[in-house]
Order: sequence, then C-alpha cells, then structure tokens
Amino acid sequence: MIFWADKIAEKVVQRNKDIYKTECGLGASGIPHVGSVGDGIRAYIVTIALQDRGVDSEFIAFSDDRDGLRKVPIGFPPFLEEYIGHPVSLVPDPFDCHESYGAHMSSLLVDALHRVGVTFTFQSGNEAYKNGLLDDVITEALDNWEKAGEIINKISGQKKYLNQLPFHVICHNCGNIYTTRAYKWIPEEKKILYKCDHEFLGADSKTGKDLLISGCGHEGEASIRDGKLTWKVEFAARWKALDISFEAFGKDILDSVKVNDDVARDVFCIEPPVHAFYELFVERGGGKISKSKGNIFTPQVWLSYGSPESLRLLMLKRLATTRVVDLEEIPKYMDEVDFLKRVYYGKEKIKNERDKQHLNRLYEYVNFLNTPEMGLTISYQTLVRIASMLPTDMENRYNIFKGILERSGLIEEFSEEELQERIQYATEWAEEVEEFEKEEISLTEEEKKALKSFMDNISKEMDGEKVQELIFMTAREYNVSTRRFFSILYKVILGIDRGPRAGNLVSAMGVERVKKMIKEVL
Repeated sequence: MIFWADKIAEKVVQRNKDIYKTECGLGASGIPHVGSVGDGIRAYIVTIALQDRGVDSEFIAFSDDRDGLRKVPIGFPPFLEEYIGHPVSLVPDPFDCHESYGAHMSSLLVDALHRVGVTFTFQSGNEAYKNGLLDDVITEALDNWEKAGEIINKISGQKKYLNQLPFHVICHNCGNIYTTRAYKWIPEEKKILYKCDHEFLGADSKTGKDLLISGCGHEGEASIRDGKLTWKVEFAARWKALDISFEAFGKDILDSVKVNDDVARDVFCIEPPVHAFYELFVERGGGKISKSKGNIFTPQVWLSYGSPESLRLLMLKRLATTRVVDLEEIPKYMDEVDFLKRVYYGKEKIKNERDKQHLNRLYEYVNFLNTPEMGLTISYQTLVRIASMLPTDMENRYNIFKGILERSGLIEEFSEEELQERIQYATEWAEEVEEFEKEEISLTEEEKKALKSFMDNISKEMDGEKVQELIFMTAREYNVSTRRFFSILYKVILGIDRGPRAGNLVSAMGVERVKKMIKEVL
C-alpha cells in the first residue's frame, strides 16, 4: 500500500520541472480553527515527499488577506461591523498589534504552522495584488472574461459572470469589495469600469442573522491592482503566476476547484495542479467547525495539550473521512503516535505486512521524514492521573513525577526534554480540561484503622525518613502486610499501586494535603 503523499509525489514529478511548488491558502477573515492548519501540513508533506525523491520543492502559504470581511467573530469589538465588506487587509487590527485585521488573523495561522514544524514561504495576497505579482494573470483573465464566465456557469450554474467581469473592485468611495460590479474591461489602458450597485449578505456578529450590505452607488474606473479576482478564477490565476504543482482542497470548495481546473486549462492554458481531496472536520454535535463562532478550537489550543506530532497525525490519516475534532481527541492521538512508534521499532507486532508498511510510512511522515530514536511511550491518561495528584507548586515536582514513573516501571528509554514536555501537556490537561477521579479503594476494617492511625500520627516536623519508619510501624501494629500498606498509600496519593519512596513522597506532597486525601477514602 503506497501512502497517499507518495502517490501524489509520483504524479507531480511526471511534470518535469526544475522546482515543484505546493500551495495552500491561509484564511484571514476569522480566527483559524484547528482544521485550518491542515492544508499547510498536507502541502508540506507533499513537499518533503518530493524532496525525498531528490527533486527541489517549495511550499508557499498564500494568505487570502484581500478577501472581504463577511462577519465579525463573536467577542470582537463591535466597531468592526462598520468594516463588513471591506478587504480584511484594510480593516484595522482590533488588538493594535498588527497593521490590519487580516495581518493579525494570518499571523495566528503562521504561528501555528511554525509551531507544528512546517517550513514555508509566506505570500500575502494583498501584497501580491498591490505589487503586481498577479498583473499578467489578471490581464489574461480579463482578456478572456467571457470564456471564464461560460465555464463558471457550466460547472456551478452561477450566471452573473456571463455579464460582468470576474473581478471585485474595491470601491473608491465606500471601501467595499463585494458590492461592486465590474462591467467593462479596457485592455489597451488596463482599466476596469465599475459601479458600486450590488448587495451582499454579511452576518450580524451578535445574532448570527444575515446582514444586508448595499453598494453606495459610486461609479468609476480602477486599475487591475485595485481589487481581486473572484475565487472561481483566482485559484487558477495563482497556480499560473506561482507555478503551483500541488494543492489540497476540502469538500467545502469542491465546486470552486472544479471551475478553476477548467479555467486553468481553457483560459490560462496550463494543467491544473495535482490535488488531494479531504473531508471536513466537524464538532461532536455534527456541525461544521466555523471560524466565526465563539470558543474556537484553534491549533494553539491543541498544542497546549498535545504534541506537534499528534496534530500532524490528525491531518495526515483518513483524508476522505469526516472526523470529529475536539479536546477529547487529543489523548487518543497522543497515544496513537506512541502506538505508531512501537510498531515502527518492532515493539508492537502487526501481522499483515502491508498494514505494517503503511503504518511505518505514516509514522515517518508524522515526523516529517526525520524519525527520532525510540524514546518515550506512555499512556496520556496515566500521565494525567499522576499530574492531577501532584500539586503544581510542589517543590522538586518533576523529579518526583519522574520517580513515580520509573519506580512504577512505566518508562524506560526517554530523554529529559521529552518527558518534561509530556508532563507539561498532562499537567495543563489535568488543570484546565478534566479533573481525574480516583478509583474507589476497597479496604478491610484493619486497613482503615491503619490508615487512620497513620493520618493521626504524621506531622509536619517529620522528614521523609521518619515518615517511612512510621509507615512500617503502622503496618506491623495493625497486622497489615507492608507491601499492601504501601500499595494503599500509593493508591490514595497517586491513584496507582506503585511509586517512589513513600516517606519522601508524603513529605514532598505535604502532610496536610496527604491527610486530606486519606480522609476522603475513609
């Protein structure tokens, strides 16, 4: 079984180019949700698959920051509503840290791509239009606007481009980009005549209801740098201008891609790039994840609780399957990365050789073809369980945590850096997402008496050695085996039946905190 990225790379290299460029668009109209980083990861995977074949490849991340603002995300300042319909690159940044709203939104996705380990060349769409990078392809599209309109109508049924140019001018009077109608192209002057007399539906950020935005009536002329091509032509124009060989796309833009493929062939006289189709992620209730809803599940949220490798895995497996994505999925993907690691290094046996090869290649791509040493494998929930029992303000917390794992036989090969990262993820999860509930401990009457006696007799003045002595004395006094009594204490404190030296653990946890834990089980 050939991995999908390798299949794509095989198709791409048949085009015989000096360099093979892959691309994805970066949405700049709202806060990027976790799925938004997927296009970048998939394009980069094809880039490194090509490089693995010994050819040059470059991944270009193209920001759609000349798109218009259609809706203000929930929780954003109300003043932004007056900019609905304006290009996001010309909307003020409500947080005053970037030159525009569009630049701010793009920066969030750029940050996520960097954090997940993707290498790319960033291209602002606004700058591409403003600086003339797209001049030639815009001219070519407008010279053939009637043909483009026929293609759009044939595939999507949209008729308006039979009578107007596939270009949105930014109105020189009101600043809107979606209310203008470009009705004439003057090729010898490279001018567009337009009128701001259309309407479009934005959305009210408070109610979510449609918000009708009307044109101001202004009529004028514009240059080809004063607006943008409609999406049903722009993709193809970018493919030609940037010489793109691969771009993935989701179900939500399937019609636009079909139109652009034909526009590429019949208007721009190029073959469209090789594509990979993927299904969209949905919320647990089944609804499509939206950038404009509140409480967006962003890539940054995922990376607070899970590794870059776990997020890469999410984006690389089962492209054609609709999948739920929320916080509950993070532990599963963390554990699945460990499963792939065990398979790769022969610690987990897979009977079917074809399946094994597929899993091994998936693991290599999860690591961007730079597989590490075997390293650490441990259940995410086990780490969360221990993290929830160890206070974050505990002195020497990391060494105690590590000691628990080592004494319990839960870890063998690991680097300190890797273990620290895993503990940090689990600690964040335990603090912010899910409080771990300890299992009920079954105790005999003698064991309960022994626990109560131990609780009554430990004091803040005792060091680890004194506490250790008290544990032995208490077990003997109540005729409970020392092994059983230690196991009970570990379960009370950590939720597991083994751990580091118990006296030191009690001392590190704090006597009052341990007494409280014992009271809860008595």
